[in-house]
Amino acid sequence: MTKKALERKLNELNIDKRAYDLNGGLPNETYCIEESNGKWYTYYSERGKRTSFNSFETEEACQYFLDWLKYIFHI
Repeated sequence: MTKKALERKLNELNIDKRAYDLNGGLPNETYCIEESNGKWYTYYSERGKRTSFNSFETEEACQYFLDWLKYIFHI
């Protein structure tokens, strides 16, 4: 799954856009995915800290992120 496909799927599922960020960073109380230097990272950002941190070598992180949000939001 690509990042674009992930974005489309999240929109189809009507997951609140304020609940996640597809560009990373440290927004407060937000699920994040980001690509940096060829690696992908997923985490929960809260109070300037990353928790539930995972790293991936490929864009497979997008499928993981989608599955994670579906679990969190009971979809």
